Amino acid sequence: MSTDFRKSTVYQIYPKSFCDTNGDGLGDLRGVIEKLDYIKELGADYIWLTPFFVSPQNDNGYDVEDYYQIDPRYGTMEDVEELIAKAAERGIGLMFDMVFNHVSTRHQWFRRAMEGDPYYKEFFFFRRGRAKGQPPTNWESKFGGSAWEYVEKFDEYYLHLFDVTQADLNWDNENVRREVQKIVRFWMDKGVKGFRFDVVNLISKAAFEDDENGDGRRFYTDGPNIHRYLKELHDATFGTDDGIVTVGEMSSTSIENCYRYAGRKTGELSMVFSFHHLKVDFMGNEKWVLVPADFQKLKSIVFQWQTGMAKHDAWNAVFWCNHDQPRVVSRFGSEGGYWKESAKMLATIVHCLRGTPYVYQGEELGMTNADFTEISQFRDVESLNHYQILQDKGLSASDALRIVQIHSRDNGRTPMQWDASRYAGFTAEDGAEPWIGVNGNHDRINAAAQLTDPDSVFHYYRRLIALRKELDVISCGDIEPLAEHHPCIFAYRRTYEGHELLVAANFYGRSCQWKDAPDLIGFKRIIGNYREENRPEDGLWTFGPYETSVWYR
Repeated sequence: MSTDFRKSTVYQIYPKSFCDTNGDGLGDLRGVIEKLDYIKELGADYIWLTPFFVSPQNDNGYDVEDYYQIDPRYGTMEDVEELIAKAAERGIGLMFDMVFNHVSTRHQWFRRAMEGDPYYKEFFFFRRGRAKGQPPTNWESKFGGSAWEYVEKFDEYYLHLFDVTQADLNWDNENVRREVQKIVRFWMDKGVKGFRFDVVNLISKAAFEDDENGDGRRFYTDGPNIHRYLKELHDATFGTDDGIVTVGEMSSTSIENCYRYAGRKTGELSMVFSFHHLKVDFMGNEKWVLVPADFQKLKSIVFQWQTGMAKHDAWNAVFWCNHDQPRVVSRFGSEGGYWKESAKMLATIVHCLRGTPYVYQGEELGMTNADFTEISQFRDVESLNHYQILQDKGLSASDALRIVQIHSRDNGRTPMQWDASRYAGFTAEDGAEPWIGVNGNHDRINAAAQLTDPDSVFHYYRRLIALRKELDVISCGDIEPLAEHHPCIFAYRRTYEGHELLVAANFYGRSCQWKDAPDLIGFKRIIGNYREENRPEDGLWTFGPYETSVWYR
């Protein structure tokens, strides 16, 4: 495990879809233990596990009922302890996903609140309505509908920014913050080496007022006490151990706040996830539409965050995929004739950036979006809600389904494709059907085939991960955007103590040219997705479809 998170790579596992060892159709912790050598071969330094705590699973584990207990469907505390120990033997640290903006309404804190216990009612936001039948504000839940749920017993509403079964915690209550600190210290004592904090920039609410935009985001995003609360959590828990790495998921955040969240000397978090670059195929802030990706906007956002965070000595997580995003090769690349080239191109862009790369399970194989054709095949509560909302707005069922097929979080949640067998090696062929359908292309896109193929997407990722450890210019260097207004080329330069790296990629499945390209005198190509070395000639650089290469001197 690299103790310098700048040289590290994090591998994200969604346990439910990773590997099922007991044949019940659900992935489990023993499945992660079973695949540790695979992750070691890839070269990852940390494994980020999405939540496996006791949960009713209304939001796939992000509705936590008990932070101290393992959901039996995933395994036992002994399994967790074995996983931590065996990962450590391979130089891999475990990063746990902590959901502290909200808890399940089945959590004992909320149950006690619903019993009328005044101590625990203060753990949440219970408010009177504006008038009979009217919630306190017009805020919308991120999963659709009102963000407030009425409780007749109290004649009050409680706040839930997400599902109705996910009640928001009141971080203004010091007792809540102390309970959170206890949870983090508990897992530190178990040997956990990292924490990913879910939508953590939403924990400080500014005011409970109507929003003219209707969603309320400006009242709870990057709120007035957010930096104080994160600094307090840092000082009381993970900040006491230099070996702990942390990352905050920042919903609709601003770059100015992230300078503080992830500044080297600000004492909050090691790094942040921001998602602005993954909204370039949205319409404004609305993802449930079909619009082409805006390539110029993508470059502009990536470079703004790269140069801005560098200028303020702050650190980014860099990524394309996670459990909440469609598969990047389907989103920005090709599922067809240039599948392998586009998968490698997209990997190159991210892994040579300034920041810690995150690889989501199956991304290193070039896994694609789900091939679902009916709404009954989907499981994600957000997708199912919006399928109905879109029809309520007047769309046909077929048009609503097409939007869900493109944007659903289930695209990233189909079972990991280990081999070409019936259930892709995710579970035994004679076991229960997987909890969600296996993608039909697992017969050609799978780990077994790629491990033995030196030209595979897997081995390309492995080389990129190794390069970050080998070359300080990748892990520590400055970044200079290049070809910023070119309609097809994504390119940048990295520099560090006399070392230089040039990354160039054709983002599209058609050939293109880059005029006035930088000369490559003295450079050598260290990785690329085409067999033949391709250099500029007289300032003109011609790229094949999705061609990319990295040059070093």
